[in-house]
Amino acid sequence: MTVEYAATLSSKGQVVIPADIRTRLGLVQGSVLRFIVDGDSVRRLPAAADMQRLKGWLAQPAKRVTLADMQLAIDSRRQRIGSGA
Repeated sequence: MTVEYAATLSSKGQVVIPADIRTRLGLVQGSVLRFIVDGDSVRRLPAAADMQRLKGWLAQPAKRVTLADMQLAIDSRRQRIGSGA
């Protein structure tokens, strides 16, 4: 469903994001917004969120993962990417 909203740009380049949009996107004071300009269009992308807001989104893993395990997975993925696999 597409919904259109209008906002007015202030002399300082500020725009008030309508409350419906802020709620839908989970934007709160201090949220960082990222924008992509593509020709005459602008898209907003999710920015890095506060990790506390993500708590509870995923199920608990069957076993704990250590930082060493994570680093091994990252290194392995980088090698696969580098080798074109």
